[in-house]
Amino acid sequence: MNQPDIAAVKQYLLALQDDICAQLSAEDGQASFVEDAWERPAGGGGRTRVISNGAVFEQGGVNFSHVFGTQLPASATAHRPELAGRGFQAMGVSLVIHPHNPFVPTSHANVRFFMADDKEGAAPVWWFGGGFDLTPYYGNEGDCREWHQTAKDACDPFGAEVYPRFKQWCDEYFYLKHRQEARGVGGLFFDDLNEWDFETSFAFMRSVGDHYIKAYRPIVNRRKNTPYTEEQRDFQLYRRGRYVEFNLVYDRGTIFGLQTGGRTESILMSLPPLVKWRYNWQPEPNSLEAKLYTDFLPHRDWLA
Repeated sequence: MNQPDIAAVKQYLLALQDDICAQLSAEDGQASFVEDAWERPAGGGGRTRVISNGAVFEQGGVNFSHVFGTQLPASATAHRPELAGRGFQAMGVSLVIHPHNPFVPTSHANVRFFMADDKEGAAPVWWFGGGFDLTPYYGNEGDCREWHQTAKDACDPFGAEVYPRFKQWCDEYFYLKHRQEARGVGGLFFDDLNEWDFETSFAFMRSVGDHYIKAYRPIVNRRKNTPYTEEQRDFQLYRRGRYVEFNLVYDRGTIFGLQTGGRTESILMSLPPLVKWRYNWQPEPNSLEAKLYTDFLPHRDWLA
């Protein structure tokens, strides 16, 4: 089957949002997600769910959106100029979770479906995208290996070459060129996926979506009660600045949302509530903070 089943994709994405919110709320144990349903004047809408001031999660958002319009924005046609002028539909679940404890990593995940309408007899063009990545402040080798093993598990049914390909793409995508520094320890990233038929592509997107919480929740559970100092919390806030820089300068989802006139509050829900910048700060040599830069951020094969 190569005809896209838009209703099935939407049904899955809504259920995925429900499941992830339920599991993260249970892990927090104190706060729950508050839903904010919205409509986009130019077409479509979504439901944004935000958790804040919990026992574990300082702030996090899990957003579902389904938007459509009469003309693709520039960010969507940069790699596909032949689609300029077509109408479109885009739907997805996107999330970012910022914990209180600096020993619990920040995590991000996104799965999405995009379709450009037919034009002048040309068939509709569709593709999937998404992935998940981990941003620790104080790295843990075991957590990073487990995260990548779960990412590999998501990919393995679709071919031995899939995980290394999308792991490398993630390393290259979540990279702050102006800092010459990775945002975190990576995971998976894919876009423009339509080389398989629709059913296989959809199944892969579901596998990635379903494996995110399998990868993240055990790490949260192990690290959420780790004692930490004010200095370690301060380092977490400093490193969050890198997250902000990436999302505002490079992130495709942010750019697409703003170019399509999306809901600003939902687009920028990925930003942390507290953050710090310092001029030319450097960690003490051989400190735990320095090890993030020397042992965790450089690209590496975590499963070697």
